[in-house]
Amino acid sequence: MTRDRAMLRRAALVVAVVGHTNTGKTSLIRTLSRDASFGEVSNRPATTRHVEGTVLLVDGEPLIELYDTPGLEDPMGLLEHLESLRGGRRCDWIEVIEEFLAEPPARFAQEAKALRQVIASDVALYVVDVRDRVLGKHRDELEILGRCARPVVPVLNFTASSDARTAEWREHLARINMHAVAEFDTVVLDETSEQRLFEKMRTLLDSFLPTLDALIAERSRQRTSAVRSAAALVADLLIDVAACRLLVLEQDIDRRDDSLGQLKQWVRQREQDCVGALLELFRFDDDDCEADALPIQDGKWGSDLFSPSSLRDFGIRTGSGAAAGAAAGLAIDAMTGGLTLGAAAALGAAVGALWSGLSSHGRRVADVFRGYTELRVADETLRLLAARQVELVAALLRRGHASQDKLHLQSDAEARRSRWTSASLPEPLREAREHPEWSRFDETGGPGSERGSACERLAAEIAATLNPAGAGAIP
Repeated sequence: MTRDRAMLRRAALVVAVVGHTNTGKTSLIRTLSRDASFGEVSNRPATTRHVEGTVLLVDGEPLIELYDTPGLEDPMGLLEHLESLRGGRRCDWIEVIEEFLAEPPARFAQEAKALRQVIASDVALYVVDVRDRVLGKHRDELEILGRCARPVVPVLNFTASSDARTAEWREHLARINMHAVAEFDTVVLDETSEQRLFEKMRTLLDSFLPTLDALIAERSRQRTSAVRSAAALVADLLIDVAACRLLVLEQDIDRRDDSLGQLKQWVRQREQDCVGALLELFRFDDDDCEADALPIQDGKWGSDLFSPSSLRDFGIRTGSGAAAGAAAGLAIDAMTGGLTLGAAAALGAAVGALWSGLSSHGRRVADVFRGYTELRVADETLRLLAARQVELVAALLRRGHASQDKLHLQSDAEARRSRWTSASLPEPLREAREHPEWSRFDETGGPGSERGSACERLAAEIAATLNPAGAGAIP
C-alpha cells in the first residue's frame, strides 16, 4: 500500500453542520451529498429535531461524514447560561461547554444536541441565510461556537437571492476574526463554489489535506463523467430520431396521417425516456422536470438521398468519386421528372433490382419511384430536440439537490443553444438520416459499429457545448 493510499484510509473527516433554525443546513447536506432525499427541507422552523448523518465516499471509502444538527433556537439564553456556569473561574471555555453537555437543562435540549455533535467533529460549518440582517442572536451563536475548540467555517447561503446581504455578513465575520468564509448557494449548484468550500476547510485542517484533496479531485471526475454520460444519452436519442422513417403510399392520406401520429407519439415518448434517464443519472426524481410538447413535421428524403455520402453508401465506384456521385444524382433526378405513377413504379422496380444487391438504399430509391412517401422528423424538430436536451443537462448540472422548484423547459428561442438552432446539423445526424436501420422505432434497429461511432462523435460534440472551457466550467 502506498503512503498516499494509506493516508486516504485514515478516519473520515467529521463535519458538523450547524446554525440558526431554517438557514439551509439540511439543504447544504443534500447538495454536498447529491441526495435529494436526505432529511426534510421545509420553510417551517426547527424542522430538524435530531442529529442525522451521511457519508461522502471516494472509491468506496468514506472520506467525509456530514452531520445535520437541530437549529440553535435560543442562543442568547444559552450564552447567558454558559456565562453563569463559568462564574469567576479561570478555565477554558471548552471545559464549560463539556460541563453544560453533561447535564443540559431541558430548555436547551436542541442546542445540546448540536453542540455535542460539534465537540465530536473535526470542523463545524456554520450556515448563514444572508438574506437576514446580522442580529444579536447570530453574534451569540458564533460566540458559542468559538468556545467549542473546533474550527468554524461560515457558509453564506442564498447568495443568489436579490435580497442577499453578503457584504454585510462578510464585514461582520471579519470583525470577529473569521476569514475562512465560503459562499455556497444550496439551490443553485456551482461546482466552483463547492470546490472553494472544500478549500476553505482545507486551510483550517492541515491533517486532512489528503482527504480534502481526494474529494476535490473526485468531484471533478464525477462531473466529467456525468457530462459524458449525459451527452451519450442525448446523442443516442438524437441518432434514434434522426434515423427514424416511415414509408407510406403517396395517395394513402389516411394511412399517412395515422403514421404521422404514430411517429409523433414515439418521438415524444423517446424524449421522455431520455429525460427520465438524465434525471436518474443526476439523482433527481421523475417529477422534477416539465417540458412542452414537440412540434413534429412530415417530409420526404428528397435530394439528400443523392448526396455524395449517400451515393458512396450505394456502392457506386465508377469514375472519380465526386464526379461519379454528381452524375448519378443528376441522372436519378432526370429519370423521375415528368413520369407518371405507373412509369415511375416500373422504373423503380428496375432500379431496385439493379441496386438492391449493392445497398439497402437501392430499395429506398425504388420505393420513392413507386410513389411512396417517407415520413421523418424535420431538421427543425431535431434542432429543437437537441436544444431542449442540452438545456436540460445544463440545468441539471446547475441544480442543487435541495431545490424545491420544478425545472420547466420551454421550446422558445431563448431556451435553446445557438449551436443547435443556427448551424447545420452535425455530421453524425446527417449520416443517421441515411441509415434508417439505426433507429429503434420499429424495434428492429439499434446497436451497430457504424451507429456506435456516430453516437460517440455526436456525444463528444454535445459534451463540448456543455464544457466549452474544460471540465470545471459551468454551462
